[in-house]
Amino acid sequence: MQATHQPTARRHWLASALLLAGAASFGLSAKAQSYPAKPITFLVPFAAGSATDQLARALGLAVSEQGKQPVVVLNKDGASGMIAAQQAAKAAPDGYTVLITTNTTQAANEHLYKKLRYDPVKDFAPVTGLGKGGQVLVVRTDSPYKSVGELLARARKEPGKLSFGSGSSSSRVAGEMFKQLSQTDLLHVPYKSNPNAITDLLGGQIDLMITDTSTGVPQIKGGKLRALGVSTAHRNPLLPEVPTIDEAGVKGYNMGYWFAAYLPAGATPDVVARLREMLVAGTQSAAAKAFFEGSGSQAWTTTPEELARFQAEETQKWGRVIKAAGIEAE
Repeated sequence: MQATHQPTARRHWLASALLLAGAASFGLSAKAQSYPAKPITFLVPFAAGSATDQLARALGLAVSEQGKQPVVVLNKDGASGMIAAQQAAKAAPDGYTVLITTNTTQAANEHLYKKLRYDPVKDFAPVTGLGKGGQVLVVRTDSPYKSVGELLARARKEPGKLSFGSGSSSSRVAGEMFKQLSQTDLLHVPYKSNPNAITDLLGGQIDLMITDTSTGVPQIKGGKLRALGVSTAHRNPLLPEVPTIDEAGVKGYNMGYWFAAYLPAGATPDVVARLREMLVAGTQSAAAKAFFEGSGSQAWTTTPEELARFQAEETQKWGRVIKAAGIEAE
């Protein structure tokens, strides 16, 4: 009797298992289809008006339209993005808190700070890259320096006299690399974000800064700042008359930045996939295209796996740059 009932029992067990698996699969599918079911928060590590903020707001419009839910952009600037990154790392991994960030929090900070209150890798689920851009060396329009050469001449004549501001790790490291490659001594003044540094630059509290193009270009076009050089290997199409810093005499200079989206670690693959789908489409929206064109940057999207690999490579790269620049962890 046992021999005749065992196959039947196995068939009943298998049928039950298949039903449960089907139900679980349906549950995941339904969850993916129902996301988002409430407002999403885009957590931005930098101040309103910064490049990351501008991109986040452009993408927020597109994601809101696709997901039929509001997207709230929350700026938590300060401490080179660490405040926002830490908050995002501790958030529920349900897809409703999205960190829209840069290489500052995900690749550079671990080399700049001895105690990081979040883990750039373990605490996050990569979603997609969003964009890449460059920076620009600026001074006030009433500054006596009309070229990188004139600026360097003054810096060499009076070491430690000129000051540069920075409101992100990208801006900080760009300035430190400028010092290192030009063999000059400049005083670093830290700020919560690049727009804050721009305010003091316009007010005469600092002499120069290397800022992201989306923050600097409007001030340049508005006649408030003078561009002396762009940080990338090629000239920026928005500033075709401005030489690269390398062309201007600081040989080997090349420094860019990138944007990306992350969820807290533990986010389910279906939610990651749905969010990625909306963000990738968002980079092609009219608002995002206007941001990229207006800042001289470009859209750049990835799979989660590609972003994870890229982040690992960038972390090593930024570590080398920071070490070479002689920057000691704070």
